[in-house]
Amino acid sequence: MHISSILTAVLIGVVIGVLGRLAVPGRQHIGVLWTLTVGIAAALAGTALAGVWGLGDTRGVDWAELLMQIALAAAGVWALSRAKGFR
Repeated sequence: MHISSILTAVLIGVVIGVLGRLAVPGRQHIGVLWTLTVGIAAALAGTALAGVWGLGDTRGVDWAELLMQIALAAAGVWALSRAKGFR
């Protein structure tokens, strides 16, 4: 993973976090900063997983990587919302 892919993943992480939050039904009990943090983490993890599985260097849009990132963000938002909701 190059520095440019890390920076791109962080920038895309903002959008990924919002998309992940939209993918989870119902009300989430987390703030905007937590959503962005989960999105950035999911974008980095999705980029790393795509690289490991050989899906990172494709022509055009990396749809598999993008779907992986959104799924990871949705799982992260759901888990964090559940954890914060039980307080």
